[in-house]
Amino acid sequence: MNYRVIKENDLFFLTDESGDIPKDHPYGPGLYAKDTRFLSSYSLKINGEKPILLSSTADDAYHATMLLTNPHMEDEDGVTLWRESIELKRERFIYNDVLYERITARNYNPSAAQFTVSLQLDADFHDMFIVRGFQHGKTGQKRPPILAPNSLTLRYLGADHVERSTKATWKPDASSVSEKGEVVFSCSLEHDEAEVIDVQIAPSLKQEETRTLAFDEALERLREQYKDWKTNTTTVKTDHAPLQRLIDRGLTDLRVLLTDLGHGAFPVAGLPWFAVPFGRDSLIAALQMLPFNPSIAKGTLCTMAAEQGTKKDSWWDEEPGKIMHEIRFGELANTGQIPFTPYYGTIDATPLFLVLLSEYMKWTGDTALFEELEQNVEAALDWIDHYGDRDGDGFVEYHQEAAKGIANQGWKDSGDSIVHRTGELGETPIALSEVQGYVYQAKTSIAAVYEQKGKTEKAEVLRSEAEKLKHRFDEHFWIEELGYYALALDKQKQQVGTITSNPGHVLMSGMLDEERARLVSGMLTSEKMYSGYGIRTMGRGEAGYNPISYHNGTVWPHDNSLIILGMSRTGNKEAAAKAMSGLIASADSFEYDRLPELFCGYEAKGKAVKYPVACSPQAWAAGTPLLFVQAMLGLFPNTAAGTITLDPLLPEGVNQLTINDMKIGDGHLSFEVQRQASNFSVTINENTTGCDIVKSEKDQQATRSL
Repeated sequence: MNYRVIKENDLFFLTDESGDIPKDHPYGPGLYAKDTRFLSSYSLKINGEKPILLSSTADDAYHATMLLTNPHMEDEDGVTLWRESIELKRERFIYNDVLYERITARNYNPSAAQFTVSLQLDADFHDMFIVRGFQHGKTGQKRPPILAPNSLTLRYLGADHVERSTKATWKPDASSVSEKGEVVFSCSLEHDEAEVIDVQIAPSLKQEETRTLAFDEALERLREQYKDWKTNTTTVKTDHAPLQRLIDRGLTDLRVLLTDLGHGAFPVAGLPWFAVPFGRDSLIAALQMLPFNPSIAKGTLCTMAAEQGTKKDSWWDEEPGKIMHEIRFGELANTGQIPFTPYYGTIDATPLFLVLLSEYMKWTGDTALFEELEQNVEAALDWIDHYGDRDGDGFVEYHQEAAKGIANQGWKDSGDSIVHRTGELGETPIALSEVQGYVYQAKTSIAAVYEQKGKTEKAEVLRSEAEKLKHRFDEHFWIEELGYYALALDKQKQQVGTITSNPGHVLMSGMLDEERARLVSGMLTSEKMYSGYGIRTMGRGEAGYNPISYHNGTVWPHDNSLIILGMSRTGNKEAAAKAMSGLIASADSFEYDRLPELFCGYEAKGKAVKYPVACSPQAWAAGTPLLFVQAMLGLFPNTAAGTITLDPLLPEGVNQLTINDMKIGDGHLSFEVQRQASNFSVTINENTTGCDIVKSEKDQQATRSL
């Protein structure tokens, strides 16, 4: 990472490694909220010169520290500041939608030193889509700044008639403040004496006044929030240090990525460009978090339900009952220049909404949420049958209608991701293999909920529809000569037969019979698909294969995680363990042992090869090691049935796994798994869930040890 990013709720700050916002940086650094860049220039200088970076860390992703020093400085009269005599320490975090920065200047010169510390601030108030170069259009105008000895307010009136401003305040008072945004502090320090400059920067809409706190108080409150997060989250301890680092990193990053738009906390997709609700990303990340903090699923479901489609409108790719793809809040969205208010061009978010809801209920037994969302459930099911299935052939397919929308509307949404074995691109409408699995899982799991509520007729209809889908899927997607399923069916209902990771998602749905689940798992862990560091998105040797292509040969951790969960669910545990081992081994190739959005699909020789513009942290990448834990344990609760399936197989190198305070139903489950000579022992330390522990979903015989 050649950038540093911190985030809290709806505000994130992206800089270079020294903590500045330089011009022409490839990531478009700045201070962002509501898809607007509220700070586009921010630089620290000593005596008017850029300091030298010594170290830079942001391993918490909510708190960053940079250590710098001065270059050697002389004028015509001699030395003005000896090299490396001043230490400049920058500490920063975000609390309550305010950026806090503390700059500490310490003099290590043997004698007194006089120098200036200056900050240069500016804001262009550009929309995120303009910053990224994706869109240009009608925009507003900057207004004159407001200056004071202890503050600077930058202002903008948007084309959407929204007043936006960035107010920077500081202590102590500055020596000078200019209309060009330069703030200068004069320092005179004895040996080992320090000067502290505290800066708060608050973006606002409509000239709203933001309340700020003292630096130490705000930091303490933020840390208390993280302590509460840990207290309310399952803890996992293992003897395998690389796995432990991955789990700890994933939990921290997911907490950073939480945002609340008024319906409960949910994970935004990732940083730096996707700090907004994304249908499939947020839903999958919440699914990954169920064993650790199921309340996040509730916030995600309620957020998605609040934006569910209500009408047919091609500009937004909106249809009644459809779950959104992405929502944006900036100037271009507000003025209708882009269709992201929200945009609905996704084929998988609607069935995934139903999958998450049903899985959430299995973990929590929260029937009240189902009752609250029952109309949303019925609308989503209706969308699947009447809008998702565009031609009545029994499969859900997509086709772009919005002029500025997305052409490929599955998770592999790049323009070249649906490619035949001949190298030709598939034409829409496209029916993706994994989407059929999501639909099957949605219908069978919601059927179980309806049955639990006494609505047996609805349950029977859904089960019958799911069974028909299973038979049609096997008939139309299976490629006998390959022993594998097609990626998709194209416009002509021809198989897109390229070997990809997509059919691996179907493993978790329960739609595949035992033999075909075994064959799919075998293909995914074969040399063709498995790089040694994870399962590739496309098989080596296919016409579209490229190890550095975004979707046609790279390794995506979240893609692997859903496949691995499916392997565990279908009893293909050795394949799951192999895939997990590769990703665990890849983690030390990346800063802070953080799995990125994706990485290149080269063979595992030395370090994993980074993908140049992968988001990091990314929600569903952060959630990947959390789903590993569930897959390793073979852990599948069903509070309605009163059972918890627990059938562990730990990957090589993992000999012990201890789980504490896992919330299931109204209670908690704590236990320990130990590797023995040829098996695994399970010791239950606490079970207040009211559920019996069983070894398989078919085994309803209650037992307290395996």
